Amino acid sequence: MLEKKQKYSIFSIIKNSFSYHQNWQKAWRNPEPKKNYDVIIVGAGGHGLASAFYLASIHGIKNIAVIEKGWLGGGNTGRNTTIIRSNYLWDESATIYEYSLKLWENLSNELNFNVMFSQRGVLTIAHSEHELKEMSRRVHAIRLNGIDSEILNPEQIKKFVPIIDVDQNLRYPVMGGFLQKRGGTARHDAVAWGYARAADSYGVDIIQNCELYEIIHKNNKITGVVTSKGKINTKKLGVVVAGHSSVVADKVGIKLPIQSRPLQALVSEPIKPILDTVIMSNAVHMYISQSDKGEMVLGAGVDKYNSYGQKGSFPVTQHMIASAVELFPILSRLRMLRHWGGIVDTCPDASPIISKTEIEGLYFNCGWGTGGFKATPGSGHVFADLIAKDKPNSISKPFSIERFEKGKLIDEHGAAGVAH
Repeated sequence: MLEKKQKYSIFSIIKNSFSYHQNWQKAWRNPEPKKNYDVIIVGAGGHGLASAFYLASIHGIKNIAVIEKGWLGGGNTGRNTTIIRSNYLWDESATIYEYSLKLWENLSNELNFNVMFSQRGVLTIAHSEHELKEMSRRVHAIRLNGIDSEILNPEQIKKFVPIIDVDQNLRYPVMGGFLQKRGGTARHDAVAWGYARAADSYGVDIIQNCELYEIIHKNNKITGVVTSKGKINTKKLGVVVAGHSSVVADKVGIKLPIQSRPLQALVSEPIKPILDTVIMSNAVHMYISQSDKGEMVLGAGVDKYNSYGQKGSFPVTQHMIASAVELFPILSRLRMLRHWGGIVDTCPDASPIISKTEIEGLYFNCGWGTGGFKATPGSGHVFADLIAKDKPNSISKPFSIERFEKGKLIDEHGAAGVAH
């Protein structure tokens, strides 16, 4: 019986390959918007789709629409470097990122879709005695929150990453580092597709090419939205539009404490496997991993200017390549294959906003800066909880927009490291 099923599966794949995917079953529907929804989510990236999925699967709200200006997963979800970790300094950040990491560890099973989560480890390098002492302090704080973290010396790093140069005569010698073995990477588009497919199975309408024009509110309550596909009524609106959060907030006169900047990344031509972990370096300002296709994935910090352009400046690219070659001379002859930029919303304390607003029924999830992808499951989980219950839970409460009025900031600039 098993052999018959295997043969059917093989012949089915061959049959569909000749149809150029024309006869393949759609992973999600492409519906026209209804006139009324219980909840509308603006933004069909990972966070928005996750929010819709958890609203439906946990809170039983099925009449949900996710509206997207472009195509599903076409924003920052498809433009990041896929790094996942939870080794943040402050208790509030450690809680939400560790909560997210635990969800990552079972996400493929939960969605019944392989998101290609690989716990290959995330290693942050120290290049000076000062950095190493600071890392030791950070590791102790991380461990106190029950999160795995350990210090490695140069010899242990060389054993863990054989291609790295640990010569102490380098301009930036490798003095040591700290490792989170449970960290790693996932496939960004698979995450979007998995959440979209799962949300659709609960009846969530995912409406692409549907631009938000206007947010309608009366007597300080949300009543609906005007889109490129017409007016849609709702009493609850969750906005998850990384990169353009302040633009959407401005439609209702809300000024968010956010700046939007380009964040660049690039991949090399594919080569055979040589790096099975993620390496980050604050001093040389670069992080690197190798994709399943063999490409070396490189990133650095954000550009210094505000912009909504999905591109960056040449000096940042030049610097990250020079830094990569300094640590990994083996990469010096590689050619760049692709280069791109995303738009990151950054708050003054480098921590997100997950919050109700002064308008009843309007919620914002934004300001994740460069840490958005790693938080995808946890962010969607707590944001769905906030929307469904109209009050934050213990995880999301510290990230209310009110913290900027009360001075209760969560300063994670140091833990954000080199952007990730």
